[in-house]
Amino acid sequence: MNTDLIMYILGGAGILFVLIIVAFLLIKRKMNNSEVRQIQQLREGTEASSFSMEILFQKLYIIYLKTPFLKKYLLKVRRRLEIINVDDEYLTRKQAASILTKTLAIILPLTIVIIAMTHSNTLLLVILLLFELFMVDTFMDGMVNKLDNKLLREQIEFFSEIRHAYHEFNMVEEAIYQVAQDDEKPEMSRQAEKIYEVLISNDPESELEKYYDIAPNSYLKEFAGVSYLTKEFGDRKIDKTSLYLKNLNNITQEMQLEILKRDKLDYTFQSLSVISIVPILALQPIKNWAMSQFSFTESFYNGKTGFIVQILILILTFVCYLLIGKLKDNGSTAMSTKNTENPWQEKLYRIGFIKKIVDLFMPKEGTKEDRNLKKKMKDAATKDKKQWIYINRIFLCIITFVVSIFLFNYIHTLVIKGVYTDPTEDYDVYRSNVFKG
Repeated sequence: MNTDLIMYILGGAGILFVLIIVAFLLIKRKMNNSEVRQIQQLREGTEASSFSMEILFQKLYIIYLKTPFLKKYLLKVRRRLEIINVDDEYLTRKQAASILTKTLAIILPLTIVIIAMTHSNTLLLVILLLFELFMVDTFMDGMVNKLDNKLLREQIEFFSEIRHAYHEFNMVEEAIYQVAQDDEKPEMSRQAEKIYEVLISNDPESELEKYYDIAPNSYLKEFAGVSYLTKEFGDRKIDKTSLYLKNLNNITQEMQLEILKRDKLDYTFQSLSVISIVPILALQPIKNWAMSQFSFTESFYNGKTGFIVQILILILTFVCYLLIGKLKDNGSTAMSTKNTENPWQEKLYRIGFIKKIVDLFMPKEGTKEDRNLKKKMKDAATKDKKQWIYINRIFLCIITFVVSIFLFNYIHTLVIKGVYTDPTEDYDVYRSNVFKG
């Protein structure tokens, strides 16, 4: 019985071996076809023979896109980069993955340090980890702003080259097309090609309006508008100077002042965002040191007063962090990156019982409150709907209520614990130290 089984196994292995050989010969014959050889010849010299950071970032982009938490930040950065990298999907993916990777390289070690310092204080640990979510936005915005500053500097060189090309061709669209062929400045070249396509289109006026919506800064909008007017109505001489070139000089001077302002802001607020969070990182080490050196401070830190002081320091640090971010913001690539077509507020409002609750809080159409709200929305130029604003208010109210109940309950627990554990007699530190001396 065992011998027959072995014979069956050997026979099956022999048949499988023959099938493998036949398949190998068929594949080899197919690989020798002329079409396959032609494809291989075309691929020669195009494949990366060694490690490539560009390929790595393209693969990381796909990984981040499949990761739920990271996907949100990746798409947020991508929407801002799409303004700068017009129709360049490869570069947009590379820069988005690069920015998110550098941000994670900063945040992950900081997270480890925070956990190591505050593992004994669960509340402080949770607050610091939530605070890191705001830091992620700051780091990514800073990296995107650097790309926008680079584009702004390239624009100055671009306008200088436009002047020479305009003297040569005396045609706006030809001058822009000639300068757009420069591959050394790909970001600016893509913007120039876009403006050139606007000028030569069948309906340049409507295309210009579309470009205004996607232009990365106001200076390119001004340049596109001046170029369109010059192409349509011709150039004029004012004091023996071309009006078009004079406008270019004015735009260039404005850009130089903007670059100077941004450089001063970067220098003034250099590392201040990071420095502003140092106090909350030092809370737990200072607390541990004080409790180890002075035993009477234990009742303060573990009591109601100490807890309130720590919460106030956290709130003050958070406010300072936000204010520094607002002051440092130079308005570069100013475009809303949130989904304005189908946000989470709209999805919630579609739910029946939630819609009824929100409608109870919203003012009726035509009332004084409704008119005041619409006026404020118009003054703020917001794209949000009225129901979205009230969903945000209700959501914020619920969050504030829950957090307040939790904090009050925690403080009440600390007070009860202090009644049972605090010493029942006063302790004079000065007198104690004198007696010990």
